[in-house]
Amino acid sequence: MQFDERNSSALKLITCKQMDELRCIIFLLNPRQVGKSFLFFSGGVIFRKPGNLKPLRSTSTALTNKRSYSSEDREYLHKSIVPTMHYQKSLPRLPVPKLEDTIKRYLAAQRPLLDDDQFSTTEKLARDFENGVGKQIHEELVAQDKQNKHTSYISAPWFDMYLSARDSVVLNFNPFMSFNPDPKTEYNNQLVRATNMVASAVRFMKTLRAGLLEPEVFHLNPAKSDTDSFKKLIRWVPSSLSWYGAFMVNAYPLDMSQYFRLFNATRIPKQGKDELFTDPKGRHLLVMRGGNMYVFDVMDRDGNLVKPAEIQAHLKHILSDPTPAAAHPLGLLTSENRDTWARLREKLLATGNGEVLGLVDSALFCLCLDDESMNDHIHISHNMLHGDGTNRWYDKSFSIIMAKCGNAAINFEHSWGDGVAVLRFQNEVFKDSTENPLVNPGSQPAAVDSASAVRRLQFNLDAELENGVIKAKENFHTAVSKLTIDAMQFMKGGKEQLKKKKLSPDAIAQLAFQMGFLRQYGQTVATYESCSTAAFRHGRTETIRPATIHTQRCAQAFVQQPGKHSVEQLIGMLSKCSKYHGQLTKEAAMAQGFDRHLFAMKYLANSKGQALHSLYQDPAYAAINHNILSTSTLTSPAVNLGGFAPVVPDGFGVGYGVHDEWIGCNVSSYPERNVHEFLQCVHKSLEDIFSVLEGKPLS
Repeated sequence: MQFDERNSSALKLITCKQMDELRCIIFLLNPRQVGKSFLFFSGGVIFRKPGNLKPLRSTSTALTNKRSYSSEDREYLHKSIVPTMHYQKSLPRLPVPKLEDTIKRYLAAQRPLLDDDQFSTTEKLARDFENGVGKQIHEELVAQDKQNKHTSYISAPWFDMYLSARDSVVLNFNPFMSFNPDPKTEYNNQLVRATNMVASAVRFMKTLRAGLLEPEVFHLNPAKSDTDSFKKLIRWVPSSLSWYGAFMVNAYPLDMSQYFRLFNATRIPKQGKDELFTDPKGRHLLVMRGGNMYVFDVMDRDGNLVKPAEIQAHLKHILSDPTPAAAHPLGLLTSENRDTWARLREKLLATGNGEVLGLVDSALFCLCLDDESMNDHIHISHNMLHGDGTNRWYDKSFSIIMAKCGNAAINFEHSWGDGVAVLRFQNEVFKDSTENPLVNPGSQPAAVDSASAVRRLQFNLDAELENGVIKAKENFHTAVSKLTIDAMQFMKGGKEQLKKKKLSPDAIAQLAFQMGFLRQYGQTVATYESCSTAAFRHGRTETIRPATIHTQRCAQAFVQQPGKHSVEQLIGMLSKCSKYHGQLTKEAAMAQGFDRHLFAMKYLANSKGQALHSLYQDPAYAAINHNILSTSTLTSPAVNLGGFAPVVPDGFGVGYGVHDEWIGCNVSSYPERNVHEFLQCVHKSLEDIFSVLEGKPLS
């Protein structure tokens, strides 16, 4: 990772006074590092030797935070020595890649997708863009970025992209992540688990807002950086310099700017472009059951957590409520086309529903109590990804879905943030609710007047609104009926075996998808893997492009020429795939991909009313952004499985995890693709790869 003034990925102008402070900090943290890691200071800029920074994925957060739990203090998960936002001010800015690097990476990603004539055309367009109008747009983007040092160049365009999309958030945007069961089986009772998760969620929120939540930090040497002694020192370092202190001990704080939108937040439909609403004053929880909506306070007027036994009593009251399922469940409207929903919301406001809608929007979060038990992973995936539409409010920043059997998941709206923030929340809630449960199976709900404390929301609906709900239900069922989900577990090897062979587990999983698709359809197609750029201030994600010339050659050798290559040659190909994928992953994690840069330049040109260059009109540009294989990896002690729908009608949505001894996939598709056959092909590909690694030739 070479830092220089142009990419500014870890550079910051600092004053002479701050320079002296920093020298002292460096010496205090590690005297041996003075003159070793920092080569010199020049013009107020810090230059460092190239480091070996391992990439951070959006799904790599682990359950590593220490707890200090006391029965006398049930308000907070823990009390961090270092303030939550201590590093935020000094986080490095998201670098704008060099234009020549972006074009080079773009063409490398296009090469396996195009024949020679197509590639020649695309290369000419790319070079013309690089040497012409692209240079001007790039310079304008860099200048604009310098004028907005409080944020990143991708933040505003990315928000705009999400909020301007008019498609339903269901299937198109909202993913899910299901919780592992509570290890103590008796705690998986719906009422008990819901109560404990609500209490833990409120405790997380209070810990976050009090600045007591452990900062999110990626530790490369936790023996030095994840210690009380380091934390006691770094908390006294000014926040404008604190990142550098962490950097000296190989720790990388992550952006936490999205966290405030976890709670009391909702996406509000508007014509043309939605808005994000947040009201931190709300003290109530939104609960849905049978399409009916309820609210009750989970914090008192002093901001303290309501007694868990009272929360349990209120949830028991809702679960026992004999009110029939809603005839016109309004949650279905949140699954509609955004302009349609915006029009119907305006109608709701005009018919006197403003106060109840305000309660929905400002609720801490939504708890969906389902009356159905889950049968298997496929059932869980369908229910947690979309359900039947009646018992969800898809616009809430997140919802905790709790099935009758105690299976639980988070479904979240994606415009406000990415997986890093949600997974941290999920990890903390799982750990706290399972290790420090505030109610148990023998707990008795408090003897309180839940009938008064719990309010069932009632809406005034005229014929137009009722018809809108009916139409939304039809549209919803038409959409979800086309979705197929299937899962696969490969049990003959995993992360440990691959690491022993010095192969990247993620690279091999991605190669298996390339082989699987080639085996099934005979093609190499546009493939997307999400990578977090949370190491930078207001970073979002970058794209890893796993379909490469190396994976193409390797897949063809395994699938189409199984007897042509020796075991040694095949292992050599696997190694090349692994090394190149590792390079792409590091580049993406350091915000040195090409996708976001090209997107931002296109967005800037559009905003200025400029005609788009032919590069953006090239069918190859459209094809590489038509991601037939959309993939995301997820491994966490809290998470059982995760999933999402394909991003294009003829695609696959591939959620996967490479575990120590096995590899799992949870894949979705629409009718244009056969997901069951695809997973069979992926499984066969993994069998071939692991057989070769054992020294066996392909048959």
